[in-house]
Amino acid sequence: MHKGEETDQPADQRLDGDEVWKLSGADGYVLPQRAGGADVDLKKLRAHWIARDTVVWRPRDDQAGDDTLKAIESTTGTVKRLIRLLPGTLTDAQKARWPHLKALPAYTVDPRDAALVPEALRGQVAAVERDADGRLLTATGVQLPGVLDDLYATDEPLGYTGDRLALWAPTAQRVGLALYDGDSQAYTEHAMRREAKTGVWSVRVPRSWRGRDYTYLVTVHSPAHGGVVTNEVTDPYSLAVAADGVRSRLADLDAQRPPGWTDLAKPPPRPAKTIYELHVRDFSAADATVPQDLRGTYRAFTGDGAGMRALRDLARDGLTHVHLLPVFDLATVPERRADRSEPPCDLAALPPDSPLQQECVAKTAAKDGFNWGYDPLHYTVPEGSYATDPDARTREFRSMVAGLNRSGLRVVMDVVYNHTHSTDVLDTIVPGYYHRLLPDGTVATSTCCPNTAPEHAMMGRLVVDSVVTWARDYKVDGFRFDLMGHHPKANILAVRRALDALTPAKDGVNGKDILLYGEGWNFGEVADDARFEQATQANLAGTGIATFNDRLRDGVRGGGPFDADPRVQGFGSGLAGDLNGGPANGDAAARLAHYRDLIMLGLTGNLRDYVLPDGRTGADVLYNGHKAGYAAHPSDVVTYVDAHDNETLYDALAYKLPPATDMAARVRMQALSLATALLGQGTAFVHAGSERLRSKSLDRNSYDSGDWFNRLHWDCARGNGFGAGLPPKADNEVRWPYARPLLADPALRPDCAAISAARERFGEFLRIRGSSPLFALGARARERVSFPAAPPGVIAMRLDGTGLDPRWTAITVVFNATPETRGVTVPELMGTATTLHPEQADPVAGRSRFDAATGTLAVPGRTAAVFVSAP
Repeated sequence: MHKGEETDQPADQRLDGDEVWKLSGADGYVLPQRAGGADVDLKKLRAHWIARDTVVWRPRDDQAGDDTLKAIESTTGTVKRLIRLLPGTLTDAQKARWPHLKALPAYTVDPRDAALVPEALRGQVAAVERDADGRLLTATGVQLPGVLDDLYATDEPLGYTGDRLALWAPTAQRVGLALYDGDSQAYTEHAMRREAKTGVWSVRVPRSWRGRDYTYLVTVHSPAHGGVVTNEVTDPYSLAVAADGVRSRLADLDAQRPPGWTDLAKPPPRPAKTIYELHVRDFSAADATVPQDLRGTYRAFTGDGAGMRALRDLARDGLTHVHLLPVFDLATVPERRADRSEPPCDLAALPPDSPLQQECVAKTAAKDGFNWGYDPLHYTVPEGSYATDPDARTREFRSMVAGLNRSGLRVVMDVVYNHTHSTDVLDTIVPGYYHRLLPDGTVATSTCCPNTAPEHAMMGRLVVDSVVTWARDYKVDGFRFDLMGHHPKANILAVRRALDALTPAKDGVNGKDILLYGEGWNFGEVADDARFEQATQANLAGTGIATFNDRLRDGVRGGGPFDADPRVQGFGSGLAGDLNGGPANGDAAARLAHYRDLIMLGLTGNLRDYVLPDGRTGADVLYNGHKAGYAAHPSDVVTYVDAHDNETLYDALAYKLPPATDMAARVRMQALSLATALLGQGTAFVHAGSERLRSKSLDRNSYDSGDWFNRLHWDCARGNGFGAGLPPKADNEVRWPYARPLLADPALRPDCAAISAARERFGEFLRIRGSSPLFALGARARERVSFPAAPPGVIAMRLDGTGLDPRWTAITVVFNATPETRGVTVPELMGTATTLHPEQADPVAGRSRFDAATGTLAVPGRTAAVFVSAP
């Protein structure tokens, strides 16, 4: 994508705060005026046109009397329009729709000028204020999304529909189609027709054009440029693109079906869902059992390499879904292998605590083959760097989905509609619309990058349409929304309704089986529902759209992701008897009791109205000043103890457990921590490789750390990744003093026995999870889950199976995080036939004992033991 020549207006017609400018109805030119004069800055967009007849704006605080004249001034070429504004008020509906603007003065478009509005929006728009003598007081730019939604929001088909191309660009003065032939830089331009009612520009597309690349030439006024520009842009509704996304492509998706695609059968749904978070490149980049040319690609999921064998084994154990980090077209990885550069160093030869590995990786990070991918370029096109050839991306993506489905696993996509890689992606089509603007008109960047605005109708529609395309045309089984709290709740519910409408007969998929979950974090310019009701943890309660439960995560790990001292301990990292001596672990008993409450709530599905043993409800317990329990149903939560963000669980335990902790104890604490996610209600979630002690050499943010720090080893003989050098400086340097002695310690690099033991414990918990309906109780969790009294550092959970489980009347789980054997007395177990779960082959758990006379369970230290009671 690139910007074309700017076709600015003549100097005497510019509305630019640092230039001479001209207003209709006023003689001569208006010059910039400073202190005490006119307040003119058209690159600041301080007025808000929220409906065709309503403008919200605080003109000039010291001269805001009723005798001033206020208007919208629009200039398009030599045509000038003046739209007078009258004092007005916001309706209740407008106050609800625009809560962050409700305190500003409102103005009504003079009915005599209403007919000028549609054309005015296609020019340079300013809100102006003059005194009674016509002297200019204020001129500012105008934010237009509200009025554009009011006038032009449409459900008309957009993008390429087989015989037509359509682009929504209501403010454009002209749009042309640039049609390319092969790799040539030359194009032929075809005129597009504008529909006045919808602002959609369209052109008919003959079949002979299929396979050719295209872009749009959009001539539009750009406030950022202070004039009219012609931008060459790709299609936001692209279904296919050229390499690196430089052009859109007229593609027939039906022609890109792999064998058996039409009749692809989905694995049967399971009540207790467990998700495995995986990066396409991590999966096979370091796997010597995969052919070299297929490593790091979609096609690695279609063969019989070590990774696929491992995934099939996990599926047999009970894993239900593979969650793929972003696989849409992203902006930060060269799609052609010849254009990439990999680190030129012998990284394996360097010391385990050296800074040289990260220095070498950083040199090629911008051009290597690795990135997490949270850099959207085209939302509805598969990423080309994961294909053996970018032009084969659609077929190979579908082959990956089919390969995973045939292995017994459903597929979840990580989607990132909350921001774009840059404003060049969407803002060049309808300036100021697709991105959320701050009060002065600058683009909000609280997500990291230019925030999108799915509260605007057509951005919200793009989200829904894109998700439906992935579900219907790529048979994706679930979607994880990045920073979902930056979306309106209404937008995510619209996605849910659209998916629910998909049927096998009509669409080839059952949309009601598709998972939706995401990050319900509450921050930024939208925090606390400042602009709309957000899709946050508390707001989504009762919808079945799940959010990640950070409460249990922090209770198990200890502290939080942003602690200055990474040694803060939790229930699963030594606070219950393996104290590391760190200063942050003061008042261990009180903190341990609080973490116990957070974990107990997490095991219920984080229910807000669950009554804990001490009589408090989930909502009564606090987490960082907020209600810990927020869910109305276990389906509202995803329970986890690690993910791609922050250190892996193994690395967190490396920081937190005492350095002298032996490897056998580390394996047991890893398994115990994972058990809190796997044996609770709701959806369980685990980061790929945690079942085999995966390490990223203490890297807390490996998004651009190359293959080296992100390696996933399926062969235990190659280790777990620990000791690959000091983690990249940018996000980890402050922790290097803690990291260096750990990385240098050979005792922290697990051998095959340790890795195999960790995998065995994980598999046992998966099989236990799938063995009984009691791990998927749904709303019955309130009455069926209880927590018998237990000593500090121990959590006992009883699941009542009466009338639900044909084999067992109860399942009792004891999480003993202390180093020693602890006993728990469960009165309901007195006189019962209670034994260790038949799937639990752990030899240490096998030393557990049950006394039927007293109902007492004795469980060894650092163990999660599961007991079943027969009728």
